[in-house]
Amino acid sequence: MHKFFVQREFINEDNAFIEGDDVKHIYKVLRLECGDKVSINDCQGNEYLGEIHEINKKQVIVNLIEKLPINNESPVNVYLYQGLPKSAKMDLIVQKATELGIKEITPVVTERVVVKSEITEFKKVDRWNRIALEACKQSKRSLLPSINTPIEFDELLSSLKDMDLIVVPYENEDGFGVKNLINSLNKEVKNIAVVIGPEGGFEESEINSLRDLGAQIVTLGPRILRTETAGFVCVTMLMYELGDMGGAANREG
Repeated sequence: MHKFFVQREFINEDNAFIEGDDVKHIYKVLRLECGDKVSINDCQGNEYLGEIHEINKKQVIVNLIEKLPINNESPVNVYLYQGLPKSAKMDLIVQKATELGIKEITPVVTERVVVKSEITEFKKVDRWNRIALEACKQSKRSLLPSINTPIEFDELLSSLKDMDLIVVPYENEDGFGVKNLINSLNKEVKNIAVVIGPEGGFEESEINSLRDLGAQIVTLGPRILRTETAGFVCVTMLMYELGDMGGAANREG
């Protein structure tokens, strides 16, 4: 069954009104017709079974049949802070991190970020949000992740203060990995920050600032991973141990 995200203001007690790019996609690409069943998400985590009632070139009207008891979100909130990479690598990071169940993605301009001018290119954020939306549809997410505008390193430090756990993979860390970290936890964690350096890595001073904040500096193994790979690997490990990627949640805290 095809799934569509519809802003809450376009949903009433009986109907959902699909507008924008999804309309053409419905009748031209998917070739859906009146009477076909679809899933409607209100962008706030609520899912509905619907039946297409009317299709025109501007709008698709869906009759809502019932609310569905579906929640495909992880029991932990993982926030990805990604050192801003070059080229279209951020597109891939947004897509795959969304599939993994990330709660929020924030690009970060660190000392070794090459393309610092991208912090003013807000059109990229619009594209990243569209990529996240499509990834949500494909992966049957219940909530859309937030894709934020890039921030500077000092803003990152402020953003991390309310996190239960801060995890920073670092190529110069040796011996202390995610497994060690999970085994050493003595508290329940709900909000987890994963901080990934850019292509050039972190400066030692940046790692020291993160360590002073209480961040756990970890290794992801003996091989050096690209910036677009490191985040996937770290998030997957944490989701497996603390979230739902191994099936039911496997840790009580």
